Order: sequence, then C-alpha cells, then structure tokens
Amino acid sequence: MSLKVTFLGTGTSQGVPVIACACNVCLSGDRRDKRLRTSVFLEADGYNIIIDTGPDFRYQVLRAGISRLDAILYTHEHRDHIAGLDDVRSFNFKQKMAMPIYGNHQVIEQIKREFHYIFESSYPGIPRLEIHEIQNQGFAVGNLPVLPIRVMHHKLPVFGFRIHDFTYITDANYIPEPEFDKVRGTKILVINALQKDDHLSHFTLNEALEVVDRVMPEKAYFTHISHNLGLHKDIAKELPANVMLAYDGLSITL
Repeated sequence: MSLKVTFLGTGTSQGVPVIACACNVCLSGDRRDKRLRTSVFLEADGYNIIIDTGPDFRYQVLRAGISRLDAILYTHEHRDHIAGLDDVRSFNFKQKMAMPIYGNHQVIEQIKREFHYIFESSYPGIPRLEIHEIQNQGFAVGNLPVLPIRVMHHKLPVFGFRIHDFTYITDANYIPEPEFDKVRGTKILVINALQKDDHLSHFTLNEALEVVDRVMPEKAYFTHISHNLGLHKDIAKELPANVMLAYDGLSITL
C-alpha cells in the first residue's frame, strides 16, 4: 500500500496564533508555530481523503494544492471539525459528483442542523453530499479499508481512524482498552497533545507520550497543539527520537 499523509492543520479550536494573544508562541516567527485547525489529507491507494473540514478548510485545500477529493471522514461534530463543509461545492462542480462523507449518527445529525439548507433546497449552488453513517466497525472508502477507533473526548465519543499501518486520533483524553487493541501494531501514530497542564478533554503531552509507549509505533506525531504547549523548537528537544510535533504542511510517506 502507498500512503502519503499531509497535515493541513495541527492547532486547536482557536488555532495558533490565538486572536489578541501576545505570548511568545503566538508572536513566534517560526512557521511551525502557525497552526490552523486540525485536519489531515491522506493519499492512499489512489484515494484522496480528508479527515475533518474545520473553519480553515478552504484555505488548507488551496495551500496544499488539492485538486481532487474522494471522501471526507469526520471524527466528531464540534465546529472546529465540520465548519468548512460548505466549500466541498468546488469539488462537486469539478468532479460532477456528490461528496461522500462518513461520520457517526451525532456527526450526521449536527451537519443536518448546521447546514440545513443543503437538505431543504434544490438550489444548484449548494453542496451535494453522499452521506454514510458509520458505526464502530470497519468500512471501506471504495476499496480502501478503514477501521474506526472509538475514543472519548471527555464525555463525547470521537472516532479515530486506522488505515493499514497508519492511525489518526485527535480530540481524545481516553482510549478504552478494547479500542487499544485496534491501534496496536500501527507503524505511524498521530495523536493529540494539547499542552503540558491537565485538561478536561484532551491528552496532555505526558499522557500522549504514555499512549505512544503502550502502542510502540515506529514513529508518532502529535497534533491538536495549543499555544500553551510552548514553542515548537523547545518542545521538540524534549521528545524521544521516534516522536515529533507535527506542523502545518508536514508530509510523511509510508
């Protein structure tokens, strides 16, 4: 299998820099400290897939030069993960097809509420969607197998996804033991690491490192990073050799 992963965004719901913040991270000139809302682009076995379409979706797609999109996977229904969905219209027009989207029941219902006009009108300029409601069991995007991983974002169930030897988990602070079994053996693990201090609904840096120790991937990348974590160049020095902070625009190939 061929798999290329491009990080479209690696920041929190506010992004980095945060509006009106004058901390050293938000004022940093290092491009690795400039973080749009969390999203990732996968090129796998001939399929182009994006996980989550946050408020920065349009700019992320333009910046990455993405000209074809075969499907969108949704981790959960928070606005920083779904707000940019309307901009799939351009792919509808170019590809002359509805956009397949995959999410659990809560995600689909939230999309129907927030983008109600998609489902209430026949106006030709609205997005066209092909909805797939998924459960906590494997499914396929075309011929590409996808394994959901049900994790917890405080009290909210969130889906991570495993595609062959790549696993992506964001907005989590707990992985139930049966779900850990789905992650074991993965070669590349992407997981959220918000900050060093305790947080109600996200893994801290140390908690994310503990997950890496349990999974033992060849490489791990941290995402959904807050300005509170610190400067990229400083935190990178604290990490094990097989762990790094992801940053916007980073591409990796399996």
